[in-house]
Amino acid sequence: MTSLDDDKAQDIVSIPIESKSSIADHMVIASGTSSRQLASMADHIERRLKEIGSPPMGSEGANGGDWILIDTGDVIVHLFRPEVREFYQLEKMWTSHDHEEMVTISASGQS
Repeated sequence: MTSLDDDKAQDIVSIPIESKSSIADHMVIASGTSSRQLASMADHIERRLKEIGSPPMGSEGANGGDWILIDTGDVIVHLFRPEVREFYQLEKMWTSHDHEEMVTISASGQS
């Protein structure tokens, strides 16, 4: 999460999904203002994971630039451009209607 804050990610949320899926325990969703920013955020996350000895299990979308997914094992990280995030609405798909399970980490990208 610190990496996302450092990279000025916007609207960072964490959603516990362990009771809904076996793919991960949490899902982190964040937005970036451009494809370049998304690529930079993904690169920094992957680099920091490697530094702590826990390289990502995989990633998707780095070439497209609108939606990047990083699988860290216990956490799935989704990085979106805002309009793509709005289109897919993962928060609505993975939480109840009142979003009570969702934890907002940063609404503006500022700590």
